[in-house]
Amino acid sequence: MFNQFLWVIFPYLCLAIFVIGHIVRYQYDQFSWTAKSSEFIEKKQLKWGSLMFHLGIIPVFFGHVVGLLIPAHWLTAIGVNDHIYHIGAVYIGSIFGIITLIGMLLLTARRVTKQNVRRLSSASDIFVNFLLLLIVFIGCYATLVTNATTPDFDYRQTISIWFRGLFTLRPDASLMVSVPLTFKLHILLGFTIMACWPFTRLVHVWSVPLSYASRSYIIYRKHKI
Repeated sequence: MFNQFLWVIFPYLCLAIFVIGHIVRYQYDQFSWTAKSSEFIEKKQLKWGSLMFHLGIIPVFFGHVVGLLIPAHWLTAIGVNDHIYHIGAVYIGSIFGIITLIGMLLLTARRVTKQNVRRLSSASDIFVNFLLLLIVFIGCYATLVTNATTPDFDYRQTISIWFRGLFTLRPDASLMVSVPLTFKLHILLGFTIMACWPFTRLVHVWSVPLSYASRSYIIYRKHKI
């Protein structure tokens, strides 16, 4: 029953909170839909931390999409064999994972060591920083260490199949029994942050300024004195 809770009930619960929480917050609390920029307080560490985090997290995200959502035999059919996939997932993925980790270390250190930034931060801001840092660290550890120490483990035959089962409403919790602990922690923390997402500054991810491209220019005129 505990295994069923972790790999069936808990993921669906987090996904439900993720969706409903966003809808409720957008409907009733749009004024808090912001990242509360602290750039005017400290700029240098924010610049490098934010740059490295976003430079790393985007390839890492798409790497997860490929590894979890695309079946292994589909990639084999288009010529991506296990060796090529391994190079991309482990070596290239590790590079971007480490870049993301360094960025999160800089951002987290900035938030807790810079007094003015810490005063501006809410409890949820600090919680999200540390949770993201922990998720990225465990992900890097699983990729670099766990994969090396358990070479017989193939997450595409266990985690990926279980994950796709969530979307077809047929998740098989037994697939997760033999999964190494680091991968399990990485997944559970990932769903945890999804449940926290609607109630934190992470909602600013969805505020993409697409309208800026079609917005009219703002004209400034200099007045002669």
